[in-house]
This record gives sequence, structure tokens and C-alpha cells, in this order.
Amino acid sequence: MKKASGGGAEKKRVRRSSAPDPNSDAPPRKQAAKKDVFQVFAEKVRDNKDLVSRWAVLQETRVEYFRGKDFVNFIKNHPEVKDVLESDKNLETEEIANILLGKSLLVRCDRVVKTVRPGKKKLSTWPAHLEIFPEQVFSENDAFFAWTFVKRHPLWQTLLSFFWPVLTLAICLFPVYPHRCKLLILYSCAGVLFLILSLLLIRGAIFGVLYILLGKRVWFFPNILAEEATLGELFRFWPKKDEEERPTWTKRLFYTLVAMLVILLLRHHAPDEAARARYQKRVSNIVDDVLEWSPTLALSGMMDKQQNVANATGSADAASHASKTDPEHESPPHGDDAKSYTGQYDIKKVGDNVEDAGEENKHHD
Repeated sequence: MKKASGGGAEKKRVRRSSAPDPNSDAPPRKQAAKKDVFQVFAEKVRDNKDLVSRWAVLQETRVEYFRGKDFVNFIKNHPEVKDVLESDKNLETEEIANILLGKSLLVRCDRVVKTVRPGKKKLSTWPAHLEIFPEQVFSENDAFFAWTFVKRHPLWQTLLSFFWPVLTLAICLFPVYPHRCKLLILYSCAGVLFLILSLLLIRGAIFGVLYILLGKRVWFFPNILAEEATLGELFRFWPKKDEEERPTWTKRLFYTLVAMLVILLLRHHAPDEAARARYQKRVSNIVDDVLEWSPTLALSGMMDKQQNVANATGSADAASHASKTDPEHESPPHGDDAKSYTGQYDIKKVGDNVEDAGEENKHHD
């Protein structure tokens, strides 16, 4: 029994000696300081552009999400990304996805609108609004998965975040730029705006002509107005395949009549040459005022205004002083003095009338 108790005490000593001492200065174990391999795997997969993803709104929050079948195809085409999992790299794709769901690196979502809209043949491939799916289990069939962790921003985005305040300050200081810089900025911005408006107008005209004549919905630059499109998808030229039903001839005829009516109204209410010249002169005057403005002219204008105000105030004071000293502009008295003054004025007026009448009688004689 003593030996057994001695053996148990010896085991306790071994266990106590193997436990880490909190007061010791020894470095922590590599296993504790090592980053989660699944976190590294998720970041690596998310940064890879071969995994097709989109942005949507999930409970009033914009999230980046992908489809389950795209994730399976990505792992199949890029098996090297599983090397960061080390001992777990032999796991199946479904098992890896379920582990990511269990670690809250992913969340399974479902589309909010589950019915086909009128005129559509099937549901949208990439819905713009999502909701959390009740069962957090991986699936390939019409399943969407959103990343829950914050993506690391590249260096250029960090530099751009510091550049925005400088750009805002530069826009505010536009009035004090030299005249040549103002002209360069004005014509550059006007050229870009004209290019955008022309592109949208030509794009809409081509769509309208092909829709009325052929019944085809052809949008060149289909993602030019998309909010969730990437920079590469934004300037994609070729249109998408038309998956909607072909419009009926009555609908095409109706839109033809509407287009003709709009053209006739615009032609009837178009400004004449005189009105166009007035508008052009007004706009050119506004542009000239903006371009020719400078702090020197503004300060000189303020000084001139202050001098004019001072002159006007001085003349008003002089006029009021003269009115006080001139007996002809004296203010009438009040009370009893006013009555006596009125009587004197009436007697003087009667005397003047008598003298005028006497002079007229002399002339008659």
C-alpha cells in the first residue's frame, strides 16, 4: 500500500512539474501562439479571385457571399489551398465547409425573394438581398454562404483612405487655383461628364431600337450601373444572354408610340435660336465668374463695398444734420405750440392771398 501511495505521489509530482509555471519567463508554446489554420485557409480562399463572389445585403449589412457549387469547383480546381490545413488537408470539401460554419467564419444564407418575378423564367442567380438560413449545414444546391470576418485591406486601399481627405481639401480650394489649372480641371470634368452621358444615351438608344424592331433586350456595358459589380465587371462590353420571355407585338407597338410621342413633344418644346443664345450666354457668364474669381478681387470688392457703405452713411448723417439746422425743414411743434403755429400759418396764408388778389385787380384796371 505504501508503494502504491508512493507511486501516486510520484505521479502527482510529475503532473505538477509538467504544468507551465505562470511566473516563469519561458516563451509560450508554439501551439498556443499559432494562428488557426482554418482562419488562414478562409482568408486565402477569400483573397483568391477565382472564387466567384458577389455583394448583397444581409440584415441591413453588406456582405460578400458565394454559392456552394462554386466553392466545390474552386477546391477541385485549386487543391493547393488545402495545404495550409496541414493535418486536415485530406478532409473533404463538405467537411471543411462545415468546420468553417462551426467556427463562424461562414454563415449559410438564403434568398429573400423566393418567387419568380413576372416576365422571368427563373430566380436570380445572384440575389441582392439575403437572410440567414435556419440550418447551418453545407450544401451545393441553391445555397449561399457569406463571409463573417473582416477582410484585410490591401496597401493601395489604405493609401487611398489617406488620399481622400487631401482630395476633399483640394476640391474646396478650387477657387484659389491659377487660371490655367481651373481651365484644365473644368474641361477635364466636362469631358468625362459628356462621355458618361453620351455612353448612357447611345446605350439606351441601341436597346430601344433592338427592342422595338427585333424584340431583343440587348444592353451593352450591362454592369455600368450596377452597385455590387467589381471594377473589371463594371466595364464589361458584351451584353448578357437574354433569359426573359420575348415581348409581344402589342407591347412593342405601345413603346413605339410612346417613343414617337416623346420625340414630338421634345421637338415642339425645343428652345429657339434666341433662347438658346440667352441660355448659352448665361451659362458662359457663370463659368467666367467662377474662373475669373480670385482672392485679390474678392478682397478689393469687399473694400469697395465697405467704402460705399461708409460714404452712404456719411451722406445720410450730413442730410439729417442739415435738416436739423435749416428752418425750412424744422419739424412742427406739438400741443399748444402746434395750435399757435397753425394759426400763424393760416393768417400768413390769408395775407398772401389778399396781396395776390390786389395785384390781379391792379392788372385789370
